[in-house]
Amino acid sequence: MTLDAFGLDGSVALVTGGSRGIGEAIAVAMADAGASVVPVARSEDALEETVERIETNGGSAVPCTVDVTSERDVEAAFDAAEEAFGGVDVLVNNAGTNPFFGDATELDTETWRRIMDVNATGTFRCSREFATRVADRDGTGSIVNIASVGGVVGLPAQAPYTASKHAIVGMTKTLAVDWAPEIRVNALAPGYVVTEFTEGVRENETIRSELLDSIPTDRFADPEEIAEPAVYLASDAASYVTGEVHVADGGMAAK
Repeated sequence: MTLDAFGLDGSVALVTGGSRGIGEAIAVAMADAGASVVPVARSEDALEETVERIETNGGSAVPCTVDVTSERDVEAAFDAAEEAFGGVDVLVNNAGTNPFFGDATELDTETWRRIMDVNATGTFRCSREFATRVADRDGTGSIVNIASVGGVVGLPAQAPYTASKHAIVGMTKTLAVDWAPEIRVNALAPGYVVTEFTEGVRENETIRSELLDSIPTDRFADPEEIAEPAVYLASDAASYVTGEVHVADGGMAAK
């Protein structure tokens, strides 16, 4: 094996939640590895920034405004990718939300449904569309589901988010079995990363201190430290890896 196996030359990658944070970093990293990238998200302006970063580095990208809770939007995203670059080879399910932090007795059912619809069902919608199109062209592909350390351990005061990420982990394992050998399906489980998504907990001195005490590396990750293993899981270097949950959490789940 050569280092070429870690590249994505000639591939087409669709990245949901690709307008900021981890998703933006993954979209840029996929392009740097040689893929043509379709970053999708609900915010058109932020997507343009992702595309600009990719094109500045010499890559190719086309943005697409998508809400992963809409089947029509999901179909349109794949249509846009195929029109621009051809069939999608790599799907990264990164779109997510977590608007609740507190005791589960204070959680309303509508918030629970919204979190599950974006995080778990959104991942399923995109994965199903991807698999259908791969089968239609008798192709192969790779799915990387962005779970969370909260998909392998419990996170205090985050019951719906943790439930949704555990659902992604279970879905990953089952789809890996069901769709082999044509499609590899893996999950990447980040710990706490320096993004807008974690800004609230990182700015609370008490919570920040408790979190750092739970992380053996004693720091939060940079988005690029999550993007790099995502590229690996998508690439031929991971050709015999499927159904795996790759935890990138600074050792948090090991304690």
